[in-house]
Order: sequence, then C-alpha cells, then structure tokens
Amino acid sequence: MSGFRLISLSGILLVASACATPISVTQADPTSVHRELTRNVLSAGEPSDFSQIILNRAGLLDQFADDPEAVLWTLHSEAVAGRRGIDQVFALAELSFLHAEKTKQRSYHLAAALYAYAFLFPPAGTPAPEPYDPRFRIACDLYNRALTAALQSKDGSRVEPGAGVFPLPFGTLDLAFDRAQLVWLDRVLVDFAPIANLDVKGLRDRYRRSGLGAPVAASTVAGAARPGLEIPPRVKVPATFFLRLEDPWAQLRTQRLQGQLELYVTSDTETVEVGERKIALEAEPTAALAYQLSGAEVWDTELGGFLFGDLLRQRTSTQLGALDPYRPGRAPIVFVHGTASSPARWAEMFNELQNDPHIRQRYQFWFFTYETGNPVLYSALRLREALVNAVATLDPNGQDPALRQMVLIGHSQGGLLVKLMVVDLEQEIRTELQMTLENPGLSDETRDLVQKMMAVRPLPFVRSVIFLATPHKGSYVAGNWLAHQVSRLVRLPGQVLRATEDVLTRDPRFALRFRGRLSSVYAMTPGSPLVTTLAPAPLAPGVTGHSIIAVKGSGPFQQDTDGVVAYSSAHLEGMASELVVTSGHSVQQNAEAIEEVRRILR
Repeated sequence: MSGFRLISLSGILLVASACATPISVTQADPTSVHRELTRNVLSAGEPSDFSQIILNRAGLLDQFADDPEAVLWTLHSEAVAGRRGIDQVFALAELSFLHAEKTKQRSYHLAAALYAYAFLFPPAGTPAPEPYDPRFRIACDLYNRALTAALQSKDGSRVEPGAGVFPLPFGTLDLAFDRAQLVWLDRVLVDFAPIANLDVKGLRDRYRRSGLGAPVAASTVAGAARPGLEIPPRVKVPATFFLRLEDPWAQLRTQRLQGQLELYVTSDTETVEVGERKIALEAEPTAALAYQLSGAEVWDTELGGFLFGDLLRQRTSTQLGALDPYRPGRAPIVFVHGTASSPARWAEMFNELQNDPHIRQRYQFWFFTYETGNPVLYSALRLREALVNAVATLDPNGQDPALRQMVLIGHSQGGLLVKLMVVDLEQEIRTELQMTLENPGLSDETRDLVQKMMAVRPLPFVRSVIFLATPHKGSYVAGNWLAHQVSRLVRLPGQVLRATEDVLTRDPRFALRFRGRLSSVYAMTPGSPLVTTLAPAPLAPGVTGHSIIAVKGSGPFQQDTDGVVAYSSAHLEGMASELVVTSGHSVQQNAEAIEEVRRILR
C-alpha cells in the first residue's frame, strides 16, 4: 500500500472518529425516558439513580454487585460516623431492601424500614425531605413494604406482631408491642393478613390512603354480643402496623436499637404524631372490604334467605349490623337490600361512599339483613324493631342529634320496607284486620304479632329516604305464574307460621283472601292489598324522598322497565328528586346511581 493511501485512510478514520463524540443525546419517547428516570427498587427491581449516585461517588458500584453486604456495611459505617448525610441513608434503605428481596433475609428488610424511617425523620437541624423530592414517597413505600416483609410469616400469608429481640445487619432491635392493642370493642384482633399486594377484582375503584405503615386486614374473635348494633363475626377490620423509633439517627450509631410496634384500626385512627408532625397512616379500605367478601358465606345465603326464612337467621344474632362501631355525631345511613339478595350487594356503593372524606366524616353505615321471602309487613316489623332498638340502646339519653337524622336507602323490596318506616298506614291496616283481632279465639302470641305488624307509623328519627328500583305499584315479574309457584316453596318463620295457622283457622274472611298469599312475592304483585295501600301513601312531614329508577331500553323511559320493575311502578309523585338511569334491576351497583346517592348525601 502506498504512503499516500495510508495517509488518506488515516485521515478518513480521524474524521469518522471526530463525528462520534463520547457524550451525545438523541430524541427518545417521553414515556420511556420518564420510566427510566423514575425507576427504583420497588418498581423495577433496580436501584434508583439516587442510590446509584451514592455508589458511584464511593466507587462501590461494581463491588455492590459482587459483595452487597460488605458495601452496605461500608455505607452504614460512614453514615453513623457522620461522614455522610441524608442522601446516604436513603441509599441504605433502598439497597438494603434490594438485598433483602434477593436473599429473603428478614434482618435486611427490617434494616430497610429503619433506614427509611431515619430518612423521613432526620435529626433537628437537618432539613426533612421536601414533598417534591421523589425520594420522599419512595422512602414511605420502602418503609411500608419492608415493615410488612419483616413481620410476615414464613409463607407470607400473615403478619405476626409481637415483642422480642430481632437481628439487624449491624446489631439488634428490641421491639416492644403492647398486646392490649389487640382488643377492639368486645373483640380481639387476630390473624393479620397483608393486603397491600392483593389483586382486587369485582369493585370498580380501589381506594388507598397514602401514608406510613403496614396495612392489614384483621380477623376478630368476638366476646359478648353488643346490643343495638352488631359487628358481623366475619368482619375484616382494616388496620395498620406502625414501627416507631425515638431519635432514629442517634440509635443507628448504637448496636442495640429500641422500637415500639403500634397497631391502629384505621377507621378509628387515620393519623399518628411523630414529634410535632402529624403523619397519615397507610390504609387499604377497598382491599380489606374485598378480602372480607371474597368467598364469604353471605353469597350462598341470598337465595336461601328467600326460601328458608328464620332458619338462616339462626346464624346471625341480629338483623342490623355495621362494619365499624357506632360513632356519635355521624348520621346513620341504613342500607336495605332487595329480594334474594344480601348486604354484600351494597359493596360497590359502600366502597365509594366510605372513601369520600366529606361523607365519611358526616355519616356512618349500617346494613339491615332480612329473609326476603317473608311477608313484607313482617320484614318491615323487624326493620322497625331493629332501628328503634338501636337508637334506644346506643343513645338512651337522646344526646346525639345526628342519630335522629337517619337516612334509609332501599333497593327493590327493600324500598318497600323503607317506605313503611316513613308513612302512617296504621289505621288503614287496622281497619283491614280489625275483625281478625276481635276474634276471641286468637292466641296471645298471634294477637301480639298482628298488633305489631299493623303499627305502621313514621319513625321520628328518619329524615331522608332513597328508593332504588322499588316496585311501589308492584313488579310484573312478581305477578307472573312462575314467581308464584316459586313462592310456594318459601318457608315462613316459625312465629309467622304459627300465627298464620291460628288466623286462617279462626277468620274465614281472612283465610279466603290470604290463604297461600303471605310471602313477599304476593305482596309485590301488582294489585295486591299491600301495594294498593302503600303506593299512594305520602311520606311523613319532615321526611325527604328521592327516587333512582332504572330502565334498560333506549326508547321513552315512561314505557320502559329494568327487567323486573317498570318505570311506572317505580315512579312516585312528591319526591324531592328523581333520576332515571340506564341499568338493569341491580341499579345499586350502577356508577351513575351511586353518584346520585353521593350528591343527595352531600
């Protein structure tokens, strides 16, 4: 090769190398760039740029890949010696969590939680991380995840609280836990399931309240039954574990740290104080609700409750329940379900309303359970007794005015029960049954039951009612032949059965009209004595009514139905508002209907 050609080739190579600069930029997809900039150990299983910077500064990046425990010890030693500051403590939290996830060493999970806590609560004179600092939320999540993992059982299915001495990579943690915190109302909290990582299905929206702590769903062991308002035995209580350290930076310099594990029911306590700061507790209310309803027996008893009456109520000591204790100063919202249904069908609406802070601070949520095949007047009696008993028991001295601003929400047959709480039909019903009552052969038990069922008077503590898909004038489905055949399979409660036989054998006029026609299906048949009397009855003075009506078609809604109840039957004159939504009969789960209930309550 000639010298000229060599010189020419060298020149070309020099020019080419000059075009490829060591540092360059190219346009990239903004989403990809954002994902790269915000990656961290929780989202990508890799250290964030913040931690990689610390490793690069110390020349430890390559060593961390080969000997992470030695690197973590070096970083810890420098931090406690005061040669590094808050940035290094964040890196220790993230890198310890990464190593814990890879090795499943609980001591490093616990160390990650302690480092994250120290980052979030630096010593006096050291500025706390700004809320705009991405590390702030990462540190919160690191604390929450690491604390959950540090307390979990070996199979990961439970969080196991307790006092004891726990090993750390740099010493030990003396953890105190007051078991008195396990007592909640008349129950003991047990069996804590971690719920932050649950995949929730069946509810449209998942609500999470961001803060600090390990969120769990706690089972309960019940004590004596509480009168007036019952917490169901299967309730899963949303709770949060919080690990507190006094002066964490000073403690990191020692080899024996002291901590306090605290347990909070998040429906009772939403914040804790650390120094002069008020800290929100991490909460997972939707996940706890879904965990409670997943596989619950309540789904299996819906049809059974329609067919078998009081036989199923033997499993439940009360018909009025709540997921939280009675809270003075908050007006009760009482949900009353429909035929062959259960309180579980209110889950979608309850999930939305309880997670609205404005509503949660003003209201408490109660649920009425009844056997939906029973006579409507009998079920209404049980609802009336339950509400009266709750008010008298919970506030015997009448000191809580909010308890007397009750809101009743009824779906389908439940709407009929609700209306029977706010109308005065005692005289009409008494006129209908007066001859029965005057029969001298009736037993005292029957006479007492009939008297109570006739006492359809407005409850003085109910202020608002909301009807959803309610067959005020009857349901055409209830009136068909098949429905009436099914209703013949309904087994009445023992008390009603005895009274029925008593009345039918002693009152020929009543027997002629009602023999075989006592179940709820007959009562909801168009033209039945109940709907004929109840539909035109006005609400009591001072009670505000609202209607939410479902229709399935796209034509004029006045001629449409929801598949069970026609608009013409669900419509009532004199309501403060009426909303027609496109939905099937289960309108209580419809998003537009839920927003209307939210509007009414707000």
